[in-house]
Amino acid sequence: MPRTCYNREMNMTDDKSMKPIRFLMVGGFLGAGKTTTIGKLAAHYVAQGKNVALVTNDQAYNLVDTETLRGQGFHVGEVPGACFCCKFDDLMTTVDSLSDDGIPDIVIAEPVGSCTDLVATVIEPMKSLFGERFETGPLVVLLKPSHGKKILADGPSRGFSPKAEYIFLKQLEEADSIAINKIDRMSEDDQQSLLQLTKERFPEKSVFLMSARDGVGFDDLIAAVESEPRLRNGMMEMDYVTYAEGEAELGWLNCQVKAESNSEDVKFQLDEVVLAFVRDIGSQLAKADAEVAHLKVLGQTLENSSIANLVSSDGIAELSLASEIKTGAAELLVNARVATDPETLETIVSAVAKELQQSMPVQFSIGEMQSFRPGKPEPTHRMA
Repeated sequence: MPRTCYNREMNMTDDKSMKPIRFLMVGGFLGAGKTTTIGKLAAHYVAQGKNVALVTNDQAYNLVDTETLRGQGFHVGEVPGACFCCKFDDLMTTVDSLSDDGIPDIVIAEPVGSCTDLVATVIEPMKSLFGERFETGPLVVLLKPSHGKKILADGPSRGFSPKAEYIFLKQLEEADSIAINKIDRMSEDDQQSLLQLTKERFPEKSVFLMSARDGVGFDDLIAAVESEPRLRNGMMEMDYVTYAEGEAELGWLNCQVKAESNSEDVKFQLDEVVLAFVRDIGSQLAKADAEVAHLKVLGQTLENSSIANLVSSDGIAELSLASEIKTGAAELLVNARVATDPETLETIVSAVAKELQQSMPVQFSIGEMQSFRPGKPEPTHRMA
């Protein structure tokens, strides 16, 4: 009998007449655009009068994604410290906590971007153990174009090692549907080329083009998440040694930084500070030949937020959320997932904070910092 610590005695599980909660996961590699996508999905269902709850997941604590979604007004729970597969009981407990203000009609979960094997370790155990309570939907996986076109085309320079690529490809292999996201940043020819490459590699899957940011292809996404999961003859084969080694090649860093003006009479542009942090950290990582999987910085005041992102070493730092304000103080949250050692990440982030003080009227104070390599995934359950 699979082990579980989940509290089966919650009142909401006892009412067998209650309509099951629709549970959806949107997967994809680091920087694929999952947070933007589930935010748009949640808004769509809220507009239909649904009670929607969101769950984010990461190897570390202090997540930009969680704060981003809460800033949009959504009810968000967080499962930090490991993947959903290794924190299955925490996932169930978090869903319970999100039911305090009314049982949700839909729960949308965002797994760690370096996680795979979700069908066998999350979806199937949920169906087996809590099938009366949850209606599990299909697994939609977002394909990140900046690395996808390199990996699927088998080019000479693909950014990541074969072991990290293994995770990227396994995510696509287990998907019910694949959404090629961020097409607003691609030419028409590049879109069609990547679409063809993806369909050739995964001919049995539904594949479509999408821009979560612009809303292009959103109807296809809704159709995908509302479709029936495809029939499977068994669970996907997984080499957990390669999986673990691929994850361990990625350095993880989360840290808090306090930004304060040098003078009470001078305020700084929050957007410029956030964008400069991402741009300069990315530049230093490129010099160190460290491939960026996802780098994001959130800047917050009491009333405003600003977010900048970089999703590959050859990409461009972008402001994904503009505050358009000047302020005398702000809290920055830095999340970096990079193919390098954690010590290098710490050194670069600290150095960039010191260097930016020379060119901006701002003093930076680095607070709590976590940096590590992810540990070996050890799922709570894995269905055969």
